[in-house]
This record gives sequence, structure tokens and C-alpha cells, in this order.
Amino acid sequence: MAGLGVLNVSDATFDQEVLKSEQPVLVDFWAVWCGPCKAIAPILEGVATTYAGKLKVAKVNVDENGATPSRYGIRGIPSLLFFKGGKVADQIVGFVPQEVIEEKIQRLLA
Repeated sequence: MAGLGVLNVSDATFDQEVLKSEQPVLVDFWAVWCGPCKAIAPILEGVATTYAGKLKVAKVNVDENGATPSRYGIRGIPSLLFFKGGKVADQIVGFVPQEVIEEKIQRLLA
């Protein structure tokens, strides 16, 4: 269910795509049945387009990939984790307006 410019990442590809990424990465932990996840998806697709080349946007389906969410202590979804240099730099849990996400991205890219 990843849109334009949004990468689907699994337990198997997480380290390569996120932790070893040259660019900062915004990872969305989500599930098909989650209403707020569906609501935040178009915002993240917009962010992926706006920041293409500067920021990678990835999605991890928590129902299909259990190891990565447990590794990062994901308890509620949607959970957005911001990675820089292979480390968690920031996070947001639950649905938030686009401005909040953009603000964190600006800080991450600064």
C-alpha cells in the first residue's frame, strides 16, 4: 500500500534500506486495518514527493513484519520514526497534522 515515492520495507530489507541509507529516512509503521494509518498515508506520499532526493520515506506493515516493530518498541500505530545515520533521531505516534511532520523533517534535514 505504498504510494508514489514511498518504499515498502520488510524485516528482511530494513537494515539495508533504512539503517544503511545515505539520506535520512522517515519510517511509517502501519497496518491495513488502521484508520489513522490510512488518514496519514496521503500526507506521507506528499512528503515523499516534496523531499525526493533529500529524504527517503518508507512503510513497514506491522502485521507482516513483527521483528522490526518489536526492535523499536512500536506499541501504537501509526508510528513515524525518523532515522539519521542509522539511528532514531525523532518519532511521532498517532495521527498528526502535516505541519507537525514537516517541522520534524526540517529539523532532521538541518
